[in-house]
Amino acid sequence: MYERSAIVVGGGIAGLAVAVGLRRIGWRVTVLERDPVFGAIGAGISLLANGLRALDSLGMGAAVRDVGRRQSGGKISAPSGRLLTPMDDAAIEDRLGTAVYSFLRPELHNVLAQALPSDALVPGALIRALEQDGTGARVHFTTSDGDAVLDADIVIGADGLNSWVRSQMWPEHSGTAYSGATVWRGVTSESVESPRGIDQTWGRGMEFGFSSLSGGRIEWHALANASRGTRYADELGEVRARFGSWHDPIPAVLAATPPEAVLRHDIFDLVAPLPSYVRGRTVLIGDAAHAMQPHLGQGAGMALEDAVVLAAELRAGPDPASALARYDHARRPRTQAVARNARRVGRMGAQLENRLVIMARNTAMRLLPASVGLRELVRTADWTPVSLEGPMRKG
Repeated sequence: MYERSAIVVGGGIAGLAVAVGLRRIGWRVTVLERDPVFGAIGAGISLLANGLRALDSLGMGAAVRDVGRRQSGGKISAPSGRLLTPMDDAAIEDRLGTAVYSFLRPELHNVLAQALPSDALVPGALIRALEQDGTGARVHFTTSDGDAVLDADIVIGADGLNSWVRSQMWPEHSGTAYSGATVWRGVTSESVESPRGIDQTWGRGMEFGFSSLSGGRIEWHALANASRGTRYADELGEVRARFGSWHDPIPAVLAATPPEAVLRHDIFDLVAPLPSYVRGRTVLIGDAAHAMQPHLGQGAGMALEDAVVLAAELRAGPDPASALARYDHARRPRTQAVARNARRVGRMGAQLENRLVIMARNTAMRLLPASVGLRELVRTADWTPVSLEGPMRKG
């Protein structure tokens, strides 16, 4: 039987997940990663039902849950600690069938990488050119061993926010835009007593959020409106100056965080949506296709969904070109709608600065039943993947 093949550009969560999915349906896959080693840089990550179901479809759900921590509830508060709205974990699990799980990003990345054979992973690969025609694609790249060329049926751009593949194959697109906010992320070096859940605190143009990890450590993020490119000699000190007077356990979380564990980056997204995620035999997934602001916590979830849907469409056949067209038709409306919603939540949530509007928003949040927020969360997270096993669907 003819063996189909794919080249995946980018060895992050999106790239590894789609490689796992394609191998699951019998494709030969090569993952080209620019960095000299396969690994993930980052603090924590949380997955809702849609991301966990995608991992189940990839055969990785149990392994990922084993390294994560199940969350119990959560809330959104004001900096004083006054409750704005609760998050009922029991209701979430009842509606979606699973709780929220939190991980260190490297833990999720490692589980996916270990599911792939070492010869499918090519680190230190600098892409020099991408060519394609009606029958396939070719990638020219360089590693420490010299120049190389790979041919495949398709090329998958999973190379993130500043995607090289997107810039080469969609040169007319305006690219990323700065959101107006920056974010610090960190992980405590020791256990901190805190509620076991995902908590957010909204201030004036600021947000602090955290969740518990295995072993009692805390992963956290601190978001603030800021000019693009602003940096500080002591980033942790800046976070403490901005957030250290907020309610418990935020001061203790920051006190338990070593300075070297703090990461900082400005937040960008694709304000101008791509008109298609497919061009010829090249397809984009994850942040390369629909980079979004983090306010819904769906960046990784959408990437995992992409991986499963792309694998399912390629499995269904009859040829890669039609499968890519179906993937594009299925994924663009959903992912771009989630990206718009994340931007809207940021404008009315953490990034809001008008004091009167903040007072009105907080009052509305306290008065509205928790079921309203739950309904919005469920609308995004209630996604069911197509199986990658068993009989193929018809039509």
